[in-house]
Amino acid sequence: MPLLRTLDEIIAVVTTATAITTATAVTAPTDAGPRPHSPAAASRADGPARTIIGITGSPGTGKTTFAEALVARLNTPVSRAQLVSMDGFHLPQARLVELGRRDRMGAPDTLDVDGFVHLLRRLRSTDGPVTAPGFDRETEEATPGTVQIDPDRRILVVEGNYLLHDRAGWKRVAPLLNLSLFVGVDRSLHLARLVARHERYGKSATDARAWALGPDEANARLIELTRARADHEIRLG
Repeated sequence: MPLLRTLDEIIAVVTTATAITTATAVTAPTDAGPRPHSPAAASRADGPARTIIGITGSPGTGKTTFAEALVARLNTPVSRAQLVSMDGFHLPQARLVELGRRDRMGAPDTLDVDGFVHLLRRLRSTDGPVTAPGFDRETEEATPGTVQIDPDRRILVVEGNYLLHDRAGWKRVAPLLNLSLFVGVDRSLHLARLVARHERYGKSATDARAWALGPDEANARLIELTRARADHEIRLG
C-alpha cells in the first residue's frame, strides 16, 4: 500500500481521484460488486460528480484533525469541500442501554450503519442539499439534522472508524468511497490522545485510562484489521 507522509502528497492523490470522478459518470456500484474504491475506479458516481474521500483509522489517531486540515486545503474558489463524520450515527445512549451495549459504545454494532449507508448513497445520487446528523461529545449524543451539505460541496471528506470494516452491514460502505485513506500513528501516541480526550469531556484520569485500554483498545484492534483495504496509509510528522 502506498504511504503518504505530507499533506501535499495527499492533496495530489485526492486531486487525481476528483479529476477521474468529474471526467466520468458511470453506473453506481452494487453491494455485491467488486471492490471499487481505488483511484482507478474512483469515477463510479451515479448523477452528480461528487468525490467522497474516506478517512479512517483507530480511535485517537487524529483523523478528525487531519480531515479538517484536508478540507481547508481543498476549499478553493472553484472547488468546495466539506467534512462529514460517522459520529452522528451513534445510537442514542438510551437505546444502547436497552441493547446492553452502553459499556462498549463506539463498537460497530453501536452505530446506525443503515442510516450511514443511506446518507452516502444520497450524497452520491442527488444534486440537492442533504442533511446529516452531528455529534455532541459532551453529552455523547447524536444531534439530528444539524449538518447541511449544499449542492456546491463537490468533495466530501468522510471521517470514521469503520469505513473499511467488512461485517454486520459495514461492507456496504467501502464501495461508496472514491478513495480511502488510513491514518496510522504509534500506539503510545493514540493512547495518550484518547486518555486526554476522555478527561477533557469529564472522565476522571482513572476512568479515562480504563476506557482507552478497554472499549477503545478493542475497537482499535478491529480497525487495524482494515488497514490493508485502504488505498493509501497516512503517516504524518
